[in-house]
Amino acid sequence: MSTTARSTISRRRFVTTTAAGTVAAFTAPAVMTASKTDSVTIVGSGDYQYEVIHAWPQLPAKYTWQTTHNVAVDKSGNVYVIHEGRKEQKDHPSIFVFDPEGRFVRAFGSQFQGGGHGIEIHTEGSEEFVYACGYQNVKAISKLTLTGDVVWHRRAPMESGVYAAGEDQSNRPEWGRDRFLPTNFTFLPDGDFLLIDGYGSYYIHRYDTEGNWKSCFGGPEAATGAGQGKFNLPHGIWLDNRKDREPSLVICDRANHTLQYLTLDGQYIETLTGYGLPANADTYGDLMVIPELHARVTLHGKDNEVVARLGDDVHRITHQNKQGIRANPHLWKQGKFIHPHDACFDNEGNILVAEWVLSGRITKLKRLG
Repeated sequence: MSTTARSTISRRRFVTTTAAGTVAAFTAPAVMTASKTDSVTIVGSGDYQYEVIHAWPQLPAKYTWQTTHNVAVDKSGNVYVIHEGRKEQKDHPSIFVFDPEGRFVRAFGSQFQGGGHGIEIHTEGSEEFVYACGYQNVKAISKLTLTGDVVWHRRAPMESGVYAAGEDQSNRPEWGRDRFLPTNFTFLPDGDFLLIDGYGSYYIHRYDTEGNWKSCFGGPEAATGAGQGKFNLPHGIWLDNRKDREPSLVICDRANHTLQYLTLDGQYIETLTGYGLPANADTYGDLMVIPELHARVTLHGKDNEVVARLGDDVHRITHQNKQGIRANPHLWKQGKFIHPHDACFDNEGNILVAEWVLSGRITKLKRLG
């Protein structure tokens, strides 16, 4: 679908620099269950029904997934998946590209092995670029062409004053608020981008398109649950560009189980509750999707009312042996999620879900109707 055929452009489909949204209060959600029709599993009801296609793209035999983290879509509908990868497999790619039918196209990004995490596609002028970041053994961000050529590569922004000495030279997977462990990006109307350091400092850094650091805001909260512009594991960030909304940022404050809305310069607006470890966000038309590590995908309507909870297996995942289920595909149930880590809309309004499971999994929720 062309950009002119839609009132709003989705995240990770190809991020543009249009307006974002204000916040409205929740209404009670409709919890959606799975049904089977002639071996096809359908989740949702009414206007929000999706066919579930687990393990949608398949890797060539010479490659393997290792904890699929994030997913993005370019203007042509190609799907980009980043997985963590194993640091000892230096020549194995961390980024895989599939066509709109799920067929393998190419792979690159071996520099992210051992820490591949966030990925976005951004249009600049007439060209699209991949923005990728790594945590753990990587601790870096890169801008690349769609075929994987490096435009620039950056380490911890020491000029921010929030990192330990030498952090911009370190590849040790150390944790702490003075460490650089970035998780994802979003893009602003003026062309700058924001990088969220979700596992490290908890700050949100602002850069220009050349990767030059400009400023930061946010940081760790003083007490658990305090929120209001400070965070406890701010994992995802998104510019809510749905129609008729004032530009604003959505922050997935994961360990607080909330979404925080902020102005573009980081001033607090509002907190939304009712999630189980919200990990990322994306928008399409009036909808916003929130993948939750606690085994479901939530859909919001234009006023941020919850219109669907898809693939819900929260009780089983949170009350049984979580690590055992995560590592054993034989325990996964059709039409149910384990640990949705990222979700984005494709060009047709289908939803792609990347799960934090040991062997990796990408599920396509194919929109019906």
